Amino acid sequence: MDINDLRETAHLSASGIRDYLDCGLLYKFSRIDKLQPESYPDSLVLGQAVHRVLADFYQKLQAGIRLAQKHLEEAFDHHWEALAHGRGDIQYKSGKSFHTYRDEGKALLAAFNNQVPQEDGNILAIEQPFTFELEGLPVPLIGIFDLVLEDPTGVITIVDHKTASKAYSLADVNQNLQMTIYHLAARANGFGEKDILLRLDCLIKTKTPKFEQYYTARSDWEEQRVIKKIQAVWEGISKGVFIPNDGGWKCRTCGYKSACRGWFAE
Repeated sequence: MDINDLRETAHLSASGIRDYLDCGLLYKFSRIDKLQPESYPDSLVLGQAVHRVLADFYQKLQAGIRLAQKHLEEAFDHHWEALAHGRGDIQYKSGKSFHTYRDEGKALLAAFNNQVPQEDGNILAIEQPFTFELEGLPVPLIGIFDLVLEDPTGVITIVDHKTASKAYSLADVNQNLQMTIYHLAARANGFGEKDILLRLDCLIKTKTPKFEQYYTARSDWEEQRVIKKIQAVWEGISKGVFIPNDGGWKCRTCGYKSACRGWFAE
């Protein structure tokens, strides 16, 4: 199963649902019209590079090798160079640049290396694509599990890697829509008879970077609430309802500013 193949067919995803809820026009421009963004937020590209390094880390760990900090830094240099070098479409914040983020990425990975606890159990999957269907929804939901673990008692933990500017609150974790979708996906992809935990592994970009893990779970009621929300999102998409949120927090780094101005000017 290849995630790029899955993306070529009609589908929904956690990020797409979140985009639609945050701003209907953002969803329309990116997912329906398939417009090329004018720019990309620097935090997005940094997160992509860190994700790739963590995938390398767990691939080696699955083989019984724990990468040292030196090797994490080398991996980050490689991925950051491949993703960001020479690009003019990355929207850097004031005072930030390709070079400052090279240092920040390594500092984040040092926090990870120093603070990540030893995993007690087996690594079942790394960067594992998934797809599943919901009753009443004509398209599948797709996504990628960053990491799937099984502890000695058989409990499954679905892990998602995050880079964030601040620590998560309990409400952030317990109401995270993406993790509820991942819980549904895990149950539909072979783990329906298992106990399932969800974990956010967050590298936090504070002055002194830190690494925090947040565990959560989902009840049947919480799943049903999200299913209802997904069904409402699909109803809006299928009817062509794309309501702009031109005062939303995503506006500052949105890559569709020209398309947005054009839409309002029509």
